[in-house]
Amino acid sequence: MAVEERYLPDVEAILSHRHDQGADYWTTPDNRLLKGSPFSAYHSAQMLLELGVPPYDPALQGVAELFFSCWREDGQFKLYPGGSGFPCQTAYAAKLLCQLGHAGDPRVGKTLAHLMATRHSDGGWRCKKFFFGRGPETECSNPMPTLTALNAFRYAGQSDDPALNSAVEFLLEHWVIRAPIGPCHYGMGTRFMQVEYPFYDYNLFPWVHGLSFYEYAREDKRFLEAFEALKDKLVDGQILVERVVPKLAKLEFCKKGQPSELATRRYREILQNLGMDG
Repeated sequence: MAVEERYLPDVEAILSHRHDQGADYWTTPDNRLLKGSPFSAYHSAQMLLELGVPPYDPALQGVAELFFSCWREDGQFKLYPGGSGFPCQTAYAAKLLCQLGHAGDPRVGKTLAHLMATRHSDGGWRCKKFFFGRGPETECSNPMPTLTALNAFRYAGQSDDPALNSAVEFLLEHWVIRAPIGPCHYGMGTRFMQVEYPFYDYNLFPWVHGLSFYEYAREDKRFLEAFEALKDKLVDGQILVERVVPKLAKLEFCKKGQPSELATRRYREILQNLGMDG
């Protein structure tokens, strides 16, 4: 998919932030690849892909090389120079590299194997850093990293692996629990139910979109309830952006309070996955 002419200013706006943090490709001199959101290396690459910039574009492949430079022999990625690596960082890196055409790289294969082998007892992914203290809820996995990891596996063509069903089940059960869970306290409140675009945080739209690629979810009543909740928000068959990161407010493809054609394309992918595109 090529960038449509009307979105070229959005691409230029994102590219204009490429050196904001003191190094190339939206990062810092010491390669903090998640720093500077929404114009971090990770999120900038995500937005360019969403706008139709091809994965082989030199800027995007430059980002890919940065991520590969943070790969460890055990398959983990450490996206900050200090401290420990976390499952969320590895999941983000795996997802992006698969999107950029590197799903067949042996390093990515080792990373996916590492993720598969390091799931928490509830099927998801969980770090051991407790920002909000400890409690029964922090014994659960973190929903957002779990969703990100599932997206990595489906971009790698592995969404039919039954070993991932437990991770899907964990997210489906969160639809029932709703309360903040995991060490990072991801919940399903008012903000979760607002349609945010582009996909940035843990909320209804990317939740339904990501799980729609998994057969285990598609026929489950919890998923279908969430899908209906998203469907109810359509305006004339289009996705209306209810929430956007403030720094992206001036971009054409994601204006708050307006229908978004690119967001609607993502919604149509859900319909296709459900066999409802006709």
